[in-house]
Amino acid sequence: MADVVVRAAREDEWAAAGAVTVAAYRADRHIDSSTGGYADVLADARTRAGQAELLVAVDEDDSVLGTVTIARPGTPYAEVSEPGEVEFRMLAVNPPARGRGVGEALVRAAVARARELGARRLVMSSSEHMTTAHRLYRRLGFRRLPERDWRPVPGVDVVARAFSLELA
Repeated sequence: MADVVVRAAREDEWAAAGAVTVAAYRADRHIDSSTGGYADVLADARTRAGQAELLVAVDEDDSVLGTVTIARPGTPYAEVSEPGEVEFRMLAVNPPARGRGVGEALVRAAVARARELGARRLVMSSSEHMTTAHRLYRRLGFRRLPERDWRPVPGVDVVARAFSLELA
């Protein structure tokens, strides 16, 4: 991870952050195409940067390796957070950059940002099929928060499993 830096995304990196998010979700078969539906939401890093905080993980050449969105409760990108909590969403690592600790660096940056904001808890939800990510979350101390599980698409048999990390 020594060659990976996590920081706020610059405007000139928004398109790359969106493309990395779509590539990661496609590689893991969480979306079927690069355009339309949820792919368009994932690609729209510009809106995420305006309505939440968009972080990127970059290498020594400032190439975007991964990204994560930080949302406060009650804001447009918040899904499971409540007052006193911070939430992260859309954690994505470009497939060629996997295995370098990028995902872990992004989650640790989300933890640090939540602490900076004075949150007592960092929360997130993840598709029940994202088992690799679940292993990372558990290793970093996140616990399941089953009472906040939800179905992102009504009528589709996918459950978003909620996780939390106590910060206080």
